[in-house]
Amino acid sequence: MAKKKTVLDFLKMKESGEKFSKLAIYDFTSALLAEQAGLEMILVGDSMGNVVYGYDGTVPVTMEQMIYHAQAVRRGAPHTFVVGDLPFLSYQTCIEDAVRNAGRFYKEAGMDAVKLEGGRQMAPQIRAIADAGMLVMAHIGLTPQSAAQLGGFKVQGNTAEAAMRVLGDAQALEEAGAFMVLLEGVPAETGKLVTEKLKVPTISVGAGPHCDGQAVLLSDLIGLYPVFTPKFVKRYATVGEQVTRAVSEFVAEIKSGAFPGREHCYRMKEGESARLEEMLKSQS
Repeated sequence: MAKKKTVLDFLKMKESGEKFSKLAIYDFTSALLAEQAGLEMILVGDSMGNVVYGYDGTVPVTMEQMIYHAQAVRRGAPHTFVVGDLPFLSYQTCIEDAVRNAGRFYKEAGMDAVKLEGGRQMAPQIRAIADAGMLVMAHIGLTPQSAAQLGGFKVQGNTAEAAMRVLGDAQALEEAGAFMVLLEGVPAETGKLVTEKLKVPTISVGAGPHCDGQAVLLSDLIGLYPVFTPKFVKRYATVGEQVTRAVSEFVAEIKSGAFPGREHCYRMKEGESARLEEMLKSQS
């Protein structure tokens, strides 16, 4: 089992040009398998709102839900760097809420870091969380919690002026104490610009190949979530289709009587079946 990465390891990887991997995961079993596969970072993401709970977006997700899933992921991946995603209105309201809720991830779920969305306006929250002794990842570009303000789930930073605004946000949040910056839904050129200008590592969610790390949802990676697959996702498996096929065969075999077969049944100890019949006869 590889040793858990630290913030210093990720900095060294950026300096040496070694890329790293991150997946959004929400449960014990998936975390266990991902750790066995050598994944370097897990985000317990508020995208669980869509994938796990069937919400229309991430906004309804609560701190209680996040903590519950973060605890499960931590148990599944004790040797992986795990980040807890601060949900909507757990940090925007005031600095005190931001620090308190970040601390809950550390105290109650054993997280290694937290993540929050927003540009330079979130610098005070990031500074306060960092000053409290915690690692905080900034999330800029396409920010799902505030997608309505952006006009929907649209690519950000796709003009020269917009790219400079993304860079300005990234630099402000680095200065505030962010240990890493996640860029979502921006052109590869913008991802390259920010990565080259920052001292801290960047991680791409649809931000091109030049970032220091790459991240997607595990459910997208393996084709488990059938509702929507972003353009930037490469599917490495079609688990959803296999699940549908398996359940269909299960239903058909129940109807036909093919399942359960003899090999799927427990048997009484030798001679006990005959004894049972005798006991029943004696009662009749």
